Amino acid sequence: MDPVRFGAQGPFVSYVQLALDRAGMMPGPIDGLFGPQTEKAVRIFQTQEGLNADGIVGPATRLALTPYLVGYRSLPIRVGDTFYQIARSYGTTVTALITANPDLDPTNLPIGGTVTVPFSFRTVPTGVPYTAFLVDQIVTGLTARYPFIRATEFGRSVMGRPLHALCIGRGPTHVLYNAAHHANEWITTPVLLRFLEEYAAAYAHNGSLHGQSASNLFDSTTLTVVPLVNPDGVDLVTGALPNESPFFINAQQLAFNYPAVPFPDGWKANILGVDLNLNYPAGWEEAKKIKESQGYTRPGPRDYVGPAPFSEPESAALAALTEAHSYRLTLSYHTQGEVIYYKYLDFQPPYALAIGQAFSRASGYALEQTPYESGFAGYKDWFIQSFDRPGYTIEAGRGTNPLPLDDFDSIYRDNLGILVQGLVLVR
Repeated sequence: MDPVRFGAQGPFVSYVQLALDRAGMMPGPIDGLFGPQTEKAVRIFQTQEGLNADGIVGPATRLALTPYLVGYRSLPIRVGDTFYQIARSYGTTVTALITANPDLDPTNLPIGGTVTVPFSFRTVPTGVPYTAFLVDQIVTGLTARYPFIRATEFGRSVMGRPLHALCIGRGPTHVLYNAAHHANEWITTPVLLRFLEEYAAAYAHNGSLHGQSASNLFDSTTLTVVPLVNPDGVDLVTGALPNESPFFINAQQLAFNYPAVPFPDGWKANILGVDLNLNYPAGWEEAKKIKESQGYTRPGPRDYVGPAPFSEPESAALAALTEAHSYRLTLSYHTQGEVIYYKYLDFQPPYALAIGQAFSRASGYALEQTPYESGFAGYKDWFIQSFDRPGYTIEAGRGTNPLPLDDFDSIYRDNLGILVQGLVLVR
């Protein structure tokens, strides 16, 4: 990553501001603009950390800010240290320390060993744009703070970004939630990550989640969360790809073929211009015919089905992950419309309607059949066709994509019941 300095703007400036704010040194808004207030805060932070106070976020300053992005700090254990003293010094709790350090005996801390010290704030932010980099930081933070969350990399994107799967629970019934097949629907990524963090915290504290015992959920189900199916496309939409990047330039050229679609805000596809949620072998030929009749005949920002099913590494990897596990239910998060789709053609798996109706009651979203023009080649369609088990597309929120971050709280509130009920009602 290049140094971030005065005059810069974009998501990486937002992350600097977020880290400074969490460190108690950002007096102004987190707005992605590196102005005088941000530069002053950087200088103060650098001075406190014993760094050259030049106001530029280079490698050393970035390393010093990293704990405030991942949400924890690793410290050497010294003579006389106790969890109680560490908790008081760093504004955390003994419970948080015990959770993050299951292999340490609090009554006999090993001198010279390492202790993971979670900070008091949540790891998952909801007021900044999302990128592959931020998701990497969150995965690191959540698995450190809650070691019972298991992280795997199940594939790589076109640009080589890791595709993360996060698992929680030890129950025999497996469930999969995924988000951000579509680049400009990236607000669904923090929805799933916030849910995962709240679930983990409730389990660690023997608490409940939306009226359900977190321990009971943990013991009865194993949840896999894939928070970012399309990292390259999301980076394009949120401004993480430099304009001089060959991938940015290629995407821009592809977008020229579809002038009616705003660039980059209208971009749904992966970085090669293939719509990942039209790249599954469930009526793919029909989807191709429909989309070509609508003018989507070549790679571009949306609705191009690709040269063949599973032509893209992202869709192929998610399918392989799905085939490797016996998922009893899947949720695919999209935006917008406040609607739940539960069928593929005439396929209606057992209990799919009843579970969908419960989701509708929990959220206030309408339960509907997918419109014919959009009813083929999606992940939900392929899952239902292949496994005859309940699969749902959740179209969260209302408005024009990408939905603003100001909508996050209402979207999360509306969908928390669905996310919990997906673990309760699955059979």
